[in-house]
Amino acid sequence: MVLKEAQDIHMDVAEGYAWGQKFELGYGKHPPLSGWIAGLWFLLFPAADWSTYALAMATVGCGLVICWLIALRVVDRSRALFTVLTLALYPIFNFKGFKYNPDILQLVTLPLVVLAYLNAFEKRSWQSGIWLGIAGALALMTKYWTLTVIGAIGIAALLHPHRMKFFLSPAPWIALVAMIILMLPHVWWLREVDFAPLVYAGDVYALASRSETLNPIASYLAHTIALLALPIGLSALALIDPRNPVTSMREALTSAERGNRMNKAQALNIWVIQAAVALGPPLGAFAFVIYMKTDWGIPLFFLVPLVLVPFVNLKRLALFRLAAMWLVLTLLTLAAAPSIVVYEVRSQQSNSAVMGSRSVLADRLTNEWHSRFSTRWAVVAATTEIGQHMAFYSVDHPAPYTPGETWSSGLASLEEAKRKGFIGVCDPSDPRVPTCRSWMASNAATAERITITTHRSFSGIIGPTSIWEVYIVRPSSAADGPDRPASSKG
Repeated sequence: MVLKEAQDIHMDVAEGYAWGQKFELGYGKHPPLSGWIAGLWFLLFPAADWSTYALAMATVGCGLVICWLIALRVVDRSRALFTVLTLALYPIFNFKGFKYNPDILQLVTLPLVVLAYLNAFEKRSWQSGIWLGIAGALALMTKYWTLTVIGAIGIAALLHPHRMKFFLSPAPWIALVAMIILMLPHVWWLREVDFAPLVYAGDVYALASRSETLNPIASYLAHTIALLALPIGLSALALIDPRNPVTSMREALTSAERGNRMNKAQALNIWVIQAAVALGPPLGAFAFVIYMKTDWGIPLFFLVPLVLVPFVNLKRLALFRLAAMWLVLTLLTLAAAPSIVVYEVRSQQSNSAVMGSRSVLADRLTNEWHSRFSTRWAVVAATTEIGQHMAFYSVDHPAPYTPGETWSSGLASLEEAKRKGFIGVCDPSDPRVPTCRSWMASNAATAERITITTHRSFSGIIGPTSIWEVYIVRPSSAADGPDRPASSKG
């Protein structure tokens, strides 16, 4: 929170908030679970920056707890704790975990699928199959990317020496039936919206040739390895006795069986699952000519510490060292945070994408609407980067409508916008501004046009100035009169 206090919340977070204002079976780009959770969260907490960061940290915290439960099914408690401490040092679970979105929510739902699978593989009962089906449905309702882990689980089950015991039990088949039943409402929604999420994925991530996939794949691999290097490196350092580093490291790597109580059947499952999700996506991106986004690796490597820890001789002192490293790094980051923020503001002083003033714009537009009409500001028409922030920061929380977008979120319709009135916003610095202006000319021809200039400051440092083209379209019916403007934020 301290590190981000000079900035508006990330667009993904504002988008999740906007989705949560209306419980739909899907939101254009993604399945609905992340929006539902955001909606429930903000029923309890106000629409404030701090509560979005609290949501993100609560999410990754739940993920760590589930990873602890997974580890307990594979190794002893000491090694399980070592894996969780390693994950706590993994930037995905701290620095990159500050923004709540479907990728971060997968740090809960994907470990939950793995835990449910380990439980079903061990118990092979119909009850465990139901839990596995529920976990699979929750994961798919978070993001279709979950199919990578579900596929990896299928590979692990097929390759396992005990596969016949599992496949002859009711567990996998009950799981499949339960998952399909739970997914039917969303599948119906997909059909109703002409499979908009798949259209979105095809429009955004399809490439023209396989040669174009190579650089994104290389960036994805480099990004993943760099993020894993810190926790794995610090964990290795914790295993070393500073008085005799060479001997202690050799002993840690050559005496792993000493006191290592490991469930080898479940460990094999973990090893295959992690190998499959590490190799599968880059190979799939190359085969199917898809742009490999670095953020897609966020939820895929939570099993890496558990894959490695059975191969080391773990002493209790190593646990203490690793916990101390986590505590020291956390305290140092907290102490340095104010200085980091000031440095960030100065270095990004002219970068409107990072230091923009959309929260200021939301307040200005709300006041402009209230000064003209006695109704609540109900709809904002703008690009996703603008509209979602208006939905979050305005006390009226207007529903966003994105002009011309194939994968509309469904939070507002053009008919509703014209009936209730709307504020349209175009950003002259955006390359898409001709499209925005054209849409406004067609749908806001009678609008009152004004120009608003905004900026924000922090510790006396003035951020970039933004100029907005604003179109105010009055409500078409007095029937909306009783819908009064909000009186307080949240």
